[in-house]
Amino acid sequence: MRKTLYIIGLSTIVFSCTSQQNAKKRQYIPRTPSTQPKTTANTTSEKPKPKVSTEHGVDFFTTNIADITKNDNTASYGSIVSAKPAGYKVVKDYFPAIAQNFRQRYLILHYTALPDDKSITVLTQQAVSAHYLVNNMGNNEIYQLVDENKRAYHAGVSAWRADKNLNDTSIGIEIVNTGYTTDASGKRVFAPFDEAQIRKVAALVKDIVNRYQIPATNILAHSDIAPTRKQDPGPLFPWKRLYDEYQIGMWYDEAAKQSFYDLAVSTDFPSKYNDSTFIFNVQTQLQKFGYGLDLSGKWDDATKKTIEAFQYHFRPQNYDGILDPETFAILQALIQKYPVK
Repeated sequence: MRKTLYIIGLSTIVFSCTSQQNAKKRQYIPRTPSTQPKTTANTTSEKPKPKVSTEHGVDFFTTNIADITKNDNTASYGSIVSAKPAGYKVVKDYFPAIAQNFRQRYLILHYTALPDDKSITVLTQQAVSAHYLVNNMGNNEIYQLVDENKRAYHAGVSAWRADKNLNDTSIGIEIVNTGYTTDASGKRVFAPFDEAQIRKVAALVKDIVNRYQIPATNILAHSDIAPTRKQDPGPLFPWKRLYDEYQIGMWYDEAAKQSFYDLAVSTDFPSKYNDSTFIFNVQTQLQKFGYGLDLSGKWDDATKKTIEAFQYHFRPQNYDGILDPETFAILQALIQKYPVK
């Protein structure tokens, strides 16, 4: 019994000593401060922002301090619109936040299908409008009808890629042109554009696109965004010339088009033309490029009109709405050059 008690007591003493030694090992010993303490960066400091300028009581901010590579832009092309809450003061001490961009993401081109005087009347006095009207009077004037910061009623029911109702995100340019007449065979015959008008349109588009950083894929015809309803500005509008001479809009590379054309011809294109799988794939590709088109697997009216609109823009020599090998090759070349991001 005594021996047992002795062993228990000895064990208790050993455990107690061991615990105290471990406690000493875990004891916190503060570090001696270094002779040169680290300097703490001032995380609250900001790069000085350009000041808001004021003219005749109106505020402006025209310098971009945001990251243009992220499509952010803090510049205002016009006066800053601010609230005026009763009894309070709105201040711009921290203006502007860098996380913002422009409403103007698309530029849509139209023709009026009317002469100059009627175009002005309709676009200013009725329930349709555009931001700009390019006249056909041989002068150097371009009429502004709507503030760029406001919605004009020019696009109507519309879609391109993932976006719909493009009035919300676009600038509309109307060009005075009589549109088309129909010949005895039922084919549309379009009126040409005046040379002075083309130069005006090019200068105007270039200015708008540069200011708002609108990508080439978003410079479109009315017929592109509403192919089942609209034909303007039609096949005589010189899209390729604007691309070549002014770097405006989209166009395909000839070598890529020829490569796709040779492939289409070598695979017996006509034999699969009416195959529902082939039609479905073509509709998918038109949709992928940007057109708002339902996938029916049939050469229905909507598909024919969409192909026709595509030909107005990219293959104006023949706009019959039939997908021949050349139209098919142009579509492939454009998808390759302008993929959806």
